[in-house]
Amino acid sequence: MLKGGKASKKSSTTALNLIYRLMKYKDSNLLVVRAVMNTHRDSTFAQLKWAQERLGVADLWQNTVSPMEMVYKPTGQKILFRGFDDVLKLASTTVNKGYLCFVWIEEAFEIKTLEDFEKLDLSVPRGNVPSPLFKQTTITFNPWSERHWLKKRFFDKQDKNVNVYTTNYKCNEFLDKTDIEVFEQMKKSSARKYAVAGLGEWGIAEGLIYENFAAETPEIADKDRWKWQHFFGLDYGYSNDPTAFIAFMANPLDKIIYVYDEFYEKRMLNSDIAKAIIAKGYGKERIRADCAEPKSNDDLRRLGITRIMPSVKGKDSVINGIMNIVEYFIYVNPRCVNTLKELSSYVWEKGVSGNLNMPRDENNHLMDALRYAFVDVKNFRPGRLEGGSNGIGLGITNKDLKGEWSN
Repeated sequence: MLKGGKASKKSSTTALNLIYRLMKYKDSNLLVVRAVMNTHRDSTFAQLKWAQERLGVADLWQNTVSPMEMVYKPTGQKILFRGFDDVLKLASTTVNKGYLCFVWIEEAFEIKTLEDFEKLDLSVPRGNVPSPLFKQTTITFNPWSERHWLKKRFFDKQDKNVNVYTTNYKCNEFLDKTDIEVFEQMKKSSARKYAVAGLGEWGIAEGLIYENFAAETPEIADKDRWKWQHFFGLDYGYSNDPTAFIAFMANPLDKIIYVYDEFYEKRMLNSDIAKAIIAKGYGKERIRADCAEPKSNDDLRRLGITRIMPSVKGKDSVINGIMNIVEYFIYVNPRCVNTLKELSSYVWEKGVSGNLNMPRDENNHLMDALRYAFVDVKNFRPGRLEGGSNGIGLGITNKDLKGEWSN
């Protein structure tokens, strides 16, 4: 059980260890799991390829993405990749040579419930293995919120079968001076963020603004499609803060939000932002962007994002916007990791009197984008099925919700 801050080497160390271990123990095999299958390619799959190169053994491995697996050529041992979004396939995972000894669950914070984890834990790996083989599950994650089931299950009480560790950037020899300076600056500017992202401590849930959210894709019956509408928000950033874009659906009758897409990146020029929006298929949608950036809004219109609209600000607009959103339960597609991180750390600031009166101005870029776009939810009248503005009549299906979105 390995929790840690950003750039704390937990995934790198795990990947190196597992490649070495598979090559040491003949007949052992590895299952790598994430909440969503299609997130492996740019994370665990890439990390394990890096480990092969780092250990100088890449020529001994055959790596394919369709199917996604890695094969140790001298013995045929395999590394398999699965997601919790296909529970049946996950629970029935087997190997045709040797034993499924090892499991790596990466970004376990994305797994929504203890029950989901136990479905895997009780089914894989199974049975006895001959000596010197052994069975072990390695769990790695960023501890964004102390309310997560991982803390209660593995950290609040001792279990003789579980070893728990915490890593941080200080033990990562792969970082250079520039990388370390980012954390040292964070230490000065944001003690709370530094404690979690820097030192790997548990995120504090006290004063959390949005408490009702889950890393989950909701089921939407065909008969309920008319209740839903798509909305889009954009918060500008550049060198210190990221540009944050959010895409979500809202159902004002049942008070539900579903966040299904995002991008979150520093040093994006307006031309980069426009390209990213168009590439995702949202170029023709109405997007609410920060009204404090009229020049950027004009640039995006010139670059083809013609329906960019300024956010609505005024007296108490931040508080009023938050108060409207807190009435909703927020579902978040597990691949929207930055939205989940912000929801888990967006808190009220204590005033001089000790009262929680304003949101703390940090970990809020996607939260601001969500609030900008949410102003249009008030104008959505479910039941208007004619095609047109902002995604009405897009033909929502559960198949769409489970996979890639396109408009």
